[in-house]
Amino acid sequence: MDEQYWDEIFAHFRAAIEKEGGILPSVSLIAEKENDPFKVLIATILSLRTKDEVTIASASRLFALAENPDAMQHLSLSAIQEAIYPAGFYKTKAKTIKEISRILVEQYAGKVPSTQQELLSLPGVGVKTANLTLNLGFQIEAICVDCHVHQIANRMGWVTTKTPEQTEKVLQQVMPRRFWIPLNELLVRYGQLICTPISPFCSKCPESDRCPKLKVTRSR
Repeated sequence: MDEQYWDEIFAHFRAAIEKEGGILPSVSLIAEKENDPFKVLIATILSLRTKDEVTIASASRLFALAENPDAMQHLSLSAIQEAIYPAGFYKTKAKTIKEISRILVEQYAGKVPSTQQELLSLPGVGVKTANLTLNLGFQIEAICVDCHVHQIANRMGWVTTKTPEQTEKVLQQVMPRRFWIPLNELLVRYGQLICTPISPFCSKCPESDRCPKLKVTRSR
């Protein structure tokens, strides 16, 4: 797979998303507006198992109360919970956000660290959250693999892996670095609108003819 292949894939997927009236995922929209690593980190935590429209609304209410780690750590737990409700697991996320803010103030002078290792040391931060923060908060090249990226990469035959962590490592070997940052936001939206987890809309996919459709048992 050469660079021309990836250019074509990305162009085709973008065109298909636009045809369906799709927009960027919630964290990408927040990052585009705010350009703040702290807000990207917190918005990514809020987005886990939460619909985009809920994430955007929750983040907006929360950042209206506190825009930086120092202000956030001084909010009461109940105030954070109320602001982010009904985000999924909002009580757990509120504790995580408050604790992360405290650690950032005490250990990082109120700044979000810009390495994967340091981000992973923060409570509630996994590889996906760390890499998305690096991507959108710092414009650092990193492949962010969630369920959509993992599934589509396997369906397309780019990788043959069992876990998102394995997918990340293989994609780093087969995909040129300039595609690493836009990969997640493109495939998340593509997976939501067209290449859905169950019964994907192969009839709407511009890559249907050359996609091997691995493990796809039923499509529309």
